[in-house]
Amino acid sequence: MHELSICQALLAQVEKIAVDRGASVVAHITVEIGPLAGVEPILLKQAFTFACEGSCAANAVLSIVTTEVIVSCLSCGAQSRTAPNRLLCGVCGGYRTRIVAGDELRLRRVELPRGRSTSAAA
Repeated sequence: MHELSICQALLAQVEKIAVDRGASVVAHITVEIGPLAGVEPILLKQAFTFACEGSCAANAVLSIVTTEVIVSCLSCGAQSRTAPNRLLCGVCGGYRTRIVAGDELRLRRVELPRGRSTSAAA
C-alpha cells in the first residue's frame, strides 16, 4: 500500500507549513486527487489515520477533493472532459490528446487553529 508512504510525505509538508506559521497543531488538511494519479482516496484516508499519529496533524480532519480528467486535443486544439479510461477528444473524437488535469496529487490547503494563521495554501 503506497498510500502510507504518500501520507508520510504529505505530513512532512504539513508539518513544515505548521512550523513555518508557528503552529503546533493542524486542524484540517485538504488534498486534491485526480483519477489518474494512481492513488485510491479511500486507502489514502485509511493510511492517514495511521500516519498522523504522534504528529501535529494527529487530530486533523483529512478532506479529499477529486478532480475530473481534462484532455487537450493535439488535432483540433479543443480541451474537453473525458472518462479516465477513454482519453479521447470530446469535440472531434481524436485519440491524439494530452492530459491537462486529472493526474494530480496536490496538497491544496492546511488549516491551523484559530489564534494563529488560520490557513495556508501549499
